[in-house]
Amino acid sequence: MADKVDKKKEIEQIRDAEKKYQSYIEKRNELNDIARVLREERDMINESRKELKEEMEKVKKERDELVSKMRYHKEMRNKFQEEAKKLIEAKRKRKGEVFKNLPLRVEELKADVQMLEYRQETVPMSPAEENELIEKIREKREEYERMKNQLEKQKEVEIDISDKDKAIDELFKKADEHHKLVQKYYEENQRKHERYMKLVNELSVTIAEANKKHEQYLEIKKEAQKYHDKAFEMKSKIIAIKSERRKRWDEAKKAIIEQNIKARKAVLDEKKLEEIAEKSVDALKKGEKITL
Repeated sequence: MADKVDKKKEIEQIRDAEKKYQSYIEKRNELNDIARVLREERDMINESRKELKEEMEKVKKERDELVSKMRYHKEMRNKFQEEAKKLIEAKRKRKGEVFKNLPLRVEELKADVQMLEYRQETVPMSPAEENELIEKIREKREEYERMKNQLEKQKEVEIDISDKDKAIDELFKKADEHHKLVQKYYEENQRKHERYMKLVNELSVTIAEANKKHEQYLEIKKEAQKYHDKAFEMKSKIIAIKSERRKRWDEAKKAIIEQNIKARKAVLDEKKLEEIAEKSVDALKKGEKITL
């Protein structure tokens, strides 16, 4: 009777163990499914991060190109402005060579020479007076020629100054054109920079999200491994119990065989042999010990 109770208890133990094993397996699989979803979400975020990086590189390249263009036009603007300033300084210096009353002075000297020559021709005078007048005419004519030459040079200076004015205007015009391009590329560069910084922030967010998903994934996988280990332990326990039962069953079967052999030897009566065999089998089924 006690053997029968132990057998029933053992069967219940195996059933409970198998239920626990199955629940561990189900929980492990459930956690692995969650981990798989987290891993897929993490990988999707990492893929979007890759796309963000590619776009960042593209925007950065475009921004750098705009900066390069802006610097070039800035250099050109400064160059033309510097050349214009040099011309303004040169013009200022040459302007000092121009005398506004010089043309009038040349005309006055010309008139003085003509008047003195007219006097020489029309007014009677002594030789000494005439010599004095001739000397005066010579001096006036020399001054007139000197002033006339100076006036010619001044006209060249005025032409040069006029050319410088035109050149200065042209240089400032070119400088203004380059300045407009500097402003244009600066504004475009600012837009690209703002886009780049926005991508940087988005990348920072995706990295944080990916790291969070990865930590959750590792945590769930760790939990799933715990249930896997529990299931493995329970499976080992079930195998051990069943192995022990099989061992006992094999031993009982062996005992029956041995008993049958001995029974054949001891009893020649086939009927008696069958009775012994049936009793032995019944005893085995009831969990009772077999005695020879």
